[in-house]
Amino acid sequence: MIIKTYQSYIIKTYVGILSQITLVFFGLILILNIFEEISYFKDLDVSGFYPLIMSMLNSPSVIYGIFPFIFLITTQFFFLRIDEKNELLLFKHSGLTNFDLIKLLSIISFFLGIFIITFFYHFSSKLKHMHLDLKNKMSDDNKYLAVVTENGIWMKDEIDDVISIINAESIKKSALINTSITQFNKNFDFIQNIEAKKINIKTNYWLIEDAIILQEEVQPLAKKNLVFKTNFSLEKINSLFSNLSSLSLWELNKLEKDYKSLGYSTLEVDTHSLKIYSYPFYLTIMTVFSSIIMLNIKKDKPKIFNLILGILLSVIIYYINYFSNLLGENEKLPIHMAIWMPQIILILFSSIGLVRINEK
Repeated sequence: MIIKTYQSYIIKTYVGILSQITLVFFGLILILNIFEEISYFKDLDVSGFYPLIMSMLNSPSVIYGIFPFIFLITTQFFFLRIDEKNELLLFKHSGLTNFDLIKLLSIISFFLGIFIITFFYHFSSKLKHMHLDLKNKMSDDNKYLAVVTENGIWMKDEIDDVISIINAESIKKSALINTSITQFNKNFDFIQNIEAKKINIKTNYWLIEDAIILQEEVQPLAKKNLVFKTNFSLEKINSLFSNLSSLSLWELNKLEKDYKSLGYSTLEVDTHSLKIYSYPFYLTIMTVFSSIIMLNIKKDKPKIFNLILGILLSVIIYYINYFSNLLGENEKLPIHMAIWMPQIILILFSSIGLVRINEK
């Protein structure tokens, strides 16, 4: 019964510190984002509240990305608080060992991680989608859009008052396969239709092989090689499909199926999905890692030392993750290994620290 009372106290204390630190980071991110949004909208005729609204829409997605480091710093402050009140010694006298305390904190982190990917990620992805959608409507990029559906890749392009609706069956490497391009003037009067089995899209000047041009009351015209100017290139198309943080888990699953039906690479979608599913384990490992560090450093260290240590460790872990993910995206490593390798490294370090942890 005593242990359950302590468990309740530990949970409330840990979640309370986590909430406070999350709010601090949210405030900092909100301020930094406002400056970024002001810079973006400075040449556009929008309300003065627009940068604030856009920053609020984008900030939850950023918070989601840095939650592992928020958990690391939260664990540090948790141990500082219970050490200041000599509660760690009280826990030991009550039969709660250091290992038991770490185990309880890891369980709390794991279930908070499940809550985050189930609810918070869905919430932040919707706000991120609204953020991107509003930005697109306020910028020149609204003239050209691209989506993936069950019927292939669809693109809307506009150059020199000519609107092109492009539909391709699939994309392979740097080419659109079985493509239809229907062109209209600004009043949406039909101009012509271009049919092609293969189009090279490496640059903004597409190279169309064996094009068939259809116009009203004119015989179909065949062209061996046709250059077609667009706002799209392979890089541009990839970038339009790469902002996966604005998609929920269900939307990611649907996108993966659409990509497969098109023959489009699902590597980025698979990587992003795996990161989400491994998130509770990542948060748990960060909590355990931080706990072991705090139990192994001297108690007389000032708070600023612990804060600097937390930031330094966060930066190191971030870059380990970044380079590992980069190797996965470039197919130098299998994506499962690329995602789990940084966490395995942390587990190994934590395992070493757990040796004789109850003697600390």
